[in-house]
Amino acid sequence: MTNVMEKPHPLIASDRVEGTAVRRPTGEMIGHIERLMIDKITGKVSYAILSFGGFLGMGTNLLPLPWARLTYNAKFEAYQLDIAEDELRRAPSFRADKDFDWGDRSQEAELNRYYGV
Repeated sequence: MTNVMEKPHPLIASDRVEGTAVRRPTGEMIGHIERLMIDKITGKVSYAILSFGGFLGMGTNLLPLPWARLTYNAKFEAYQLDIAEDELRRAPSFRADKDFDWGDRSQEAELNRYYGV
């Protein structure tokens, strides 16, 4: 009997993505994936929410990122985000303790414009 886990495949369960580290190409830690936003109609991931900063959940920022900007880096076992520090600081984000309308598609359009996706 063949072990199903021997050969990696390109599919991953959403609960395995949530909590995964996000790093720069150098390996420097940026944050982690807080959640994925999936289009109910197409089934495609629209964007990921990057959680970064703060201490013990206080002062944490959430940064919506177009899914297309993230690539999986097996070497780091993390998602890689090639983004300059100043671009990250200017990016549309919000505090984790504030309300955010997750279903507002205009937010997604703004993200895509900012990131050129």
